Amino acid sequence: MIVVYGIKNCDSVKKARAWLDARQIAYRFHDYRIDGLDAALLQGFIDTLGVEAVLNQRSTSWRQLDDAQKSDLTPDKALQLMLAVPTLIKRPILEKGQQLIVGFNPDQYPTES
Repeated sequence: MIVVYGIKNCDSVKKARAWLDARQIAYRFHDYRIDGLDAALLQGFIDTLGVEAVLNQRSTSWRQLDDAQKSDLTPDKALQLMLAVPTLIKRPILEKGQQLIVGFNPDQYPTES
């Protein structure tokens, strides 16, 4: 089963879900705000993709952090920041089996469930 992780009002998540829906590809949507986000799931994303791929340092949420929060960034500090502010996570993250895809990129998306 494909799982799409994100936040329902995110434009990239909306595009990804619409793309999957248009192709009748079954998936489950996991909304960080409704379904939650635990450290183990997020650590799995980081272990597979790398913290640079998961942490969105171009987001509005990142720009709103104070300099102390953004400085001396370690993987653990980044994990804690993303757990506290899930909008810091790049979206969507699509999971199919062991494969993770960050962002909406139709060229990388599965063509079937």
